[in-house]
Amino acid sequence: MFTGHLWAMVGTWFSPPSPSPPCHPASSCAPAGLGRRLPQLAAGLVLYGFSMAMMVRADLGLAPWDVLHVGLESHGPLTFGQVTMVVGAVVLALWWPLRQWPGLGTVANVVVIGVVSDLGLAALPAPGGPAERVALLLGGIVLNGMAGGLYIGSQFGAGPRDGLMTGLARRTGWSLRLVRTGLELTVLVVGWLLGGGVGLGTVAYALLIGPIVQLVLPRVTVALSPASPSGRRVAGAAACGIVDSP
Repeated sequence: MFTGHLWAMVGTWFSPPSPSPPCHPASSCAPAGLGRRLPQLAAGLVLYGFSMAMMVRADLGLAPWDVLHVGLESHGPLTFGQVTMVVGAVVLALWWPLRQWPGLGTVANVVVIGVVSDLGLAALPAPGGPAERVALLLGGIVLNGMAGGLYIGSQFGAGPRDGLMTGLARRTGWSLRLVRTGLELTVLVVGWLLGGGVGLGTVAYALLIGPIVQLVLPRVTVALSPASPSGRRVAGAAACGIVDSP
Protein backbone atom coordinates (compact mmCIF):
# COMPACT_ATOMS: atom_id res chain seq x y z
CA MET A 1 0.00 0.00 0.00
CA PHE A 2 3.03 2.38 -0.56
CA THR A 3 2.23 5.25 -2.92
CA GLY A 4 4.30 6.83 -5.63
CA HIS A 5 8.00 6.27 -6.15
CA LEU A 6 9.61 4.95 -2.96
CA TRP A 7 12.52 7.39 -2.86
CA ALA A 8 10.37 10.37 -3.79
CA MET A 9 8.01 9.42 -0.97
CA VAL A 10 10.86 9.24 1.54
CA GLY A 11 12.12 12.63 0.39
CA THR A 12 8.75 14.27 0.96
CA TRP A 13 7.75 12.78 4.33
CA PHE A 14 7.52 16.13 6.02
CA SER A 15 6.05 18.17 3.17
CA PRO A 16 2.38 19.25 3.33
CA PRO A 17 -0.19 17.44 1.18
CA SER A 18 -0.85 18.79 -2.29
CA PRO A 19 -4.07 20.69 -3.06
CA SER A 20 -7.18 18.86 -4.18
CA PRO A 21 -7.30 18.11 -7.91
CA PRO A 22 -9.88 19.89 -10.04
CA CYS A 23 -12.98 18.10 -11.26
CA HIS A 24 -12.49 16.01 -14.34
CA PRO A 25 -13.47 17.87 -17.53
CA ALA A 26 -16.15 15.29 -18.28
CA SER A 27 -17.94 16.23 -15.06
CA SER A 28 -20.16 19.24 -14.53
CA CYS A 29 -19.07 19.35 -10.86
CA ALA A 30 -22.74 19.15 -9.88
CA PRO A 31 -23.87 16.73 -7.16
CA ALA A 32 -24.20 13.19 -8.50
CA GLY A 33 -26.93 10.75 -7.50
CA LEU A 34 -26.60 7.27 -6.12
CA GLY A 35 -27.32 5.76 -9.53
CA ARG A 36 -23.64 5.97 -10.42
CA ARG A 37 -21.96 6.09 -7.03
CA LEU A 38 -23.33 2.84 -5.57
CA PRO A 39 -22.47 0.66 -8.60
CA GLN A 40 -19.04 2.27 -8.78
CA LEU A 41 -18.44 1.60 -5.08
CA ALA A 42 -19.52 -2.03 -5.48
CA ALA A 43 -17.38 -2.55 -8.58
CA GLY A 44 -14.36 -0.98 -6.93
CA LEU A 45 -14.60 -3.13 -3.81
CA VAL A 46 -15.20 -6.36 -5.74
CA LEU A 47 -12.31 -5.73 -8.12
CA TYR A 48 -10.08 -4.70 -5.21
CA GLY A 49 -10.76 -7.96 -3.39
CA PHE A 50 -10.10 -10.00 -6.53
CA SER A 51 -6.86 -8.11 -7.22
CA MET A 52 -5.67 -8.99 -3.71
CA ALA A 53 -6.35 -12.66 -4.45
CA MET A 54 -4.32 -12.37 -7.67
CA MET A 55 -1.31 -10.99 -5.81
CA VAL A 56 -1.56 -13.58 -3.05
CA ARG A 57 -1.81 -16.39 -5.60
CA ALA A 58 1.23 -15.06 -7.50
CA ASP A 59 3.29 -15.60 -4.32
CA LEU A 60 5.97 -13.05 -5.22
CA GLY A 61 5.50 -10.61 -2.36
CA LEU A 62 2.56 -8.52 -1.20
CA ALA A 63 1.54 -5.01 -0.24
CA PRO A 64 2.39 -4.25 3.43
CA TRP A 65 -1.09 -4.76 4.91
CA ASP A 66 -1.47 -8.02 3.00
CA VAL A 67 1.90 -9.19 4.33
CA LEU A 68 0.34 -8.73 7.77
CA HIS A 69 -2.85 -10.52 6.75
CA VAL A 70 -0.97 -13.54 5.38
CA GLY A 71 1.27 -13.62 8.45
CA LEU A 72 -1.75 -13.65 10.77
CA GLU A 73 -3.50 -16.25 8.61
CA SER A 74 -0.56 -18.64 9.04
CA HIS A 75 -0.99 -18.57 12.83
CA GLY A 76 -4.71 -19.20 13.18
CA PRO A 77 -7.80 -20.94 11.81
CA LEU A 78 -9.10 -17.98 9.78
CA THR A 79 -8.84 -17.63 6.02
CA PHE A 80 -7.05 -14.74 4.34
CA GLY A 81 -10.31 -12.92 3.70
CA GLN A 82 -11.54 -13.47 7.25
CA VAL A 83 -8.28 -12.09 8.65
CA THR A 84 -8.67 -9.08 6.36
CA MET A 85 -12.14 -8.44 7.79
CA VAL A 86 -11.03 -8.85 11.42
CA VAL A 87 -8.07 -6.49 10.96
CA GLY A 88 -10.33 -4.00 9.19
CA ALA A 89 -12.82 -4.11 12.06
CA VAL A 90 -10.07 -3.62 14.65
CA VAL A 91 -8.64 -0.67 12.72
CA LEU A 92 -12.13 0.79 12.38
CA ALA A 93 -12.57 0.57 16.16
CA LEU A 94 -9.46 2.76 16.52
CA TRP A 95 -11.35 5.55 14.74
CA TRP A 96 -13.43 6.19 17.87
CA PRO A 97 -10.73 7.82 20.02
CA LEU A 98 -9.54 9.72 16.94
CA ARG A 99 -13.06 11.07 16.36
CA GLN A 100 -13.24 9.73 12.84
CA TRP A 101 -16.67 8.88 11.38
CA PRO A 102 -17.13 6.02 8.90
CA GLY A 103 -19.16 6.21 5.73
CA LEU A 104 -20.99 3.55 3.77
CA GLY A 105 -17.83 2.80 1.83
CA THR A 106 -15.88 2.33 5.05
CA VAL A 107 -18.20 -0.36 6.38
CA ALA A 108 -18.61 -2.02 2.98
CA ASN A 109 -14.83 -2.08 2.64
CA VAL A 110 -14.46 -4.24 5.75
CA VAL A 111 -16.94 -6.88 4.54
CA VAL A 112 -16.90 -6.98 0.73
CA ILE A 113 -13.17 -7.04 0.11
CA GLY A 114 -12.59 -9.87 2.57
CA VAL A 115 -15.38 -12.01 1.13
CA VAL A 116 -14.32 -11.43 -2.48
CA SER A 117 -10.64 -12.09 -1.79
CA ASP A 118 -11.52 -15.53 -0.38
CA LEU A 119 -13.75 -16.26 -3.39
CA GLY A 120 -10.95 -15.15 -5.70
CA LEU A 121 -8.40 -17.40 -4.00
CA ALA A 122 -10.81 -20.33 -4.35
CA ALA A 123 -11.35 -19.60 -8.04
CA LEU A 124 -7.78 -18.85 -9.12
CA PRO A 125 -5.55 -21.87 -9.80
CA ALA A 126 -1.91 -21.77 -8.74
CA PRO A 127 0.21 -20.32 -11.58
CA GLY A 128 2.28 -22.86 -13.45
CA GLY A 129 5.60 -21.08 -13.80
CA PRO A 130 7.60 -17.88 -13.20
CA ALA A 131 6.18 -16.07 -16.22
CA GLU A 132 2.61 -16.80 -15.17
CA ARG A 133 3.34 -15.68 -11.62
CA VAL A 134 4.83 -12.37 -12.78
CA ALA A 135 1.86 -11.81 -15.12
CA LEU A 136 -0.57 -12.54 -12.28
CA LEU A 137 1.30 -10.16 -9.97
CA LEU A 138 1.43 -7.30 -12.45
CA GLY A 139 -2.20 -7.83 -13.44
CA GLY A 140 -3.16 -7.76 -9.78
CA ILE A 141 -1.30 -4.51 -9.15
CA VAL A 142 -2.85 -2.78 -12.16
CA LEU A 143 -6.34 -4.00 -11.25
CA ASN A 144 -5.76 -2.97 -7.63
CA GLY A 145 -4.90 0.57 -8.67
CA MET A 146 -7.91 0.83 -10.97
CA ALA A 147 -10.22 -0.63 -8.31
CA GLY A 148 -8.85 1.74 -5.69
CA GLY A 149 -9.61 4.67 -7.99
CA LEU A 150 -13.19 3.47 -8.50
CA TYR A 151 -13.73 2.93 -4.78
CA ILE A 152 -12.27 6.28 -3.69
CA GLY A 153 -13.92 8.12 -6.57
CA SER A 154 -17.37 6.95 -5.52
CA GLN A 155 -17.09 9.41 -2.60
CA PHE A 156 -18.53 7.16 0.12
CA GLY A 157 -15.79 7.65 2.70
CA ALA A 158 -12.26 6.48 3.40
CA GLY A 159 -11.38 2.87 4.07
CA PRO A 160 -10.55 1.81 7.65
CA ARG A 161 -6.79 2.01 7.27
CA ASP A 162 -6.81 5.36 5.50
CA GLY A 163 -9.15 6.79 8.11
CA LEU A 164 -6.69 5.70 10.79
CA MET A 165 -3.92 7.47 8.89
CA THR A 166 -5.78 10.76 8.49
CA GLY A 167 -6.99 10.64 12.10
CA LEU A 168 -3.47 10.12 13.45
CA ALA A 169 -2.11 12.88 11.22
CA ARG A 170 -4.75 15.30 12.47
CA ARG A 171 -4.24 14.46 16.14
CA THR A 172 -0.41 14.44 16.04
CA GLY A 173 0.16 17.26 13.58
CA TRP A 174 2.53 15.07 11.57
CA SER A 175 2.36 15.02 7.76
CA LEU A 176 0.14 12.44 6.08
CA ARG A 177 3.18 11.04 4.30
CA LEU A 178 5.06 10.50 7.54
CA VAL A 179 2.10 8.84 9.27
CA ARG A 180 1.31 6.69 6.25
CA THR A 181 4.91 5.54 5.88
CA GLY A 182 5.16 4.77 9.58
CA LEU A 183 2.00 2.65 9.49
CA GLU A 184 3.08 0.86 6.32
CA LEU A 185 6.53 0.03 7.64
CA THR A 186 5.10 -1.14 10.98
CA VAL A 187 2.60 -3.59 9.47
CA LEU A 188 5.20 -4.72 6.92
CA VAL A 189 7.74 -5.62 9.60
CA VAL A 190 5.16 -7.26 11.89
CA GLY A 191 3.71 -9.23 8.96
CA TRP A 192 7.18 -10.34 7.85
CA LEU A 193 8.04 -11.50 11.37
CA LEU A 194 4.80 -13.51 11.38
CA GLY A 195 5.75 -15.19 8.11
CA GLY A 196 4.02 -12.97 5.54
CA GLY A 197 5.44 -12.85 2.02
CA VAL A 198 7.84 -9.99 1.24
CA GLY A 199 9.54 -9.91 -2.15
CA LEU A 200 9.44 -8.57 -5.69
CA GLY A 201 5.73 -7.92 -5.44
CA THR A 202 6.22 -5.69 -2.39
CA VAL A 203 8.66 -3.46 -4.26
CA ALA A 204 6.59 -3.50 -7.47
CA TYR A 205 3.48 -2.48 -5.54
CA ALA A 206 5.35 0.37 -3.87
CA LEU A 207 6.57 1.73 -7.21
CA LEU A 208 3.46 1.22 -9.35
CA ILE A 209 0.35 1.69 -7.25
CA GLY A 210 0.64 5.47 -6.83
CA PRO A 211 1.02 6.30 -10.54
CA ILE A 212 -1.82 3.94 -11.48
CA VAL A 213 -4.24 5.50 -9.01
CA GLN A 214 -3.14 9.01 -10.00
CA LEU A 215 -3.94 8.17 -13.62
CA VAL A 216 -7.32 6.58 -12.90
CA LEU A 217 -8.75 8.65 -10.04
CA PRO A 218 -9.45 11.98 -11.83
CA ARG A 219 -11.31 10.09 -14.56
CA VAL A 220 -13.67 8.24 -12.23
CA THR A 221 -14.23 10.65 -9.33
CA VAL A 222 -17.90 11.52 -8.95
CA ALA A 223 -18.28 15.26 -8.43
CA LEU A 224 -20.20 16.28 -5.32
CA SER A 225 -21.31 19.68 -4.13
CA PRO A 226 -18.31 21.66 -2.78
CA ALA A 227 -20.34 22.27 0.39
CA SER A 228 -20.87 18.57 0.98
CA PRO A 229 -18.86 17.17 3.92
CA SER A 230 -18.44 13.95 1.96
CA GLY A 231 -17.13 15.86 -1.02
CA ARG A 232 -14.59 17.76 1.08
CA ARG A 233 -13.45 14.61 2.87
CA VAL A 234 -12.87 12.52 -0.25
CA ALA A 235 -11.30 15.38 -2.18
CA GLY A 236 -8.68 15.62 0.54
CA ALA A 237 -8.09 11.88 0.40
CA ALA A 238 -7.74 12.00 -3.37
CA ALA A 239 -5.22 14.81 -3.12
CA CYS A 240 -3.04 12.67 -0.86
CA GLY A 241 -3.20 9.66 -3.17
CA ILE A 242 -4.98 7.56 -0.58
CA VAL A 243 -5.69 3.98 -1.50
CA ASP A 244 -6.84 1.59 1.15
CA SER A 245 -5.26 -1.84 1.28
CA PRO A 246 -7.61 -3.96 3.27
